[in-house]
Amino acid sequence: MVELVRSGRTPEALAREFEPSAQAIRNWVAQAGRDAGERTDGLRTGEREEMRRLRRENRRLREEREILAKATAWFARETGSGGLPVPERESGPFPDRHHGPGARCLPETDRHLELSSAIAPGTAVDTAGAALWEALEANRRAAP
Repeated sequence: MVELVRSGRTPEALAREFEPSAQAIRNWVAQAGRDAGERTDGLRTGEREEMRRLRRENRRLREEREILAKATAWFARETGSGGLPVPERESGPFPDRHHGPGARCLPETDRHLELSSAIAPGTAVDTAGAALWEALEANRRAAP
């Protein structure tokens, strides 16, 4: 259709001959112009597809965050956990953060669960970390 319009036929004549509306044909011609770099009044098809993909991903991430928040609340109620203390930074009394107060180690790797100093104790993120930590500990204790 786009090539027919470019060869001189009108969208209205093509709409009468074929099924799409004249406006749909004009939209196709405009999009083909954007994709070819002839027009700059909108997104190219690839950019439009990327935007659609990013919106889907954003929606999925929001859903996952909502599920995590609900799971956090449930874990906090079940375990009575108030959140893990944030370990001191390098400048604090435990420069290597090795087994100092509030430092927790992952049992399999003996690596510390590092929490950013931007995560304040008692926030949803901190509570989620605490709840997940408690679940890991419970699973480890229950394993034979």
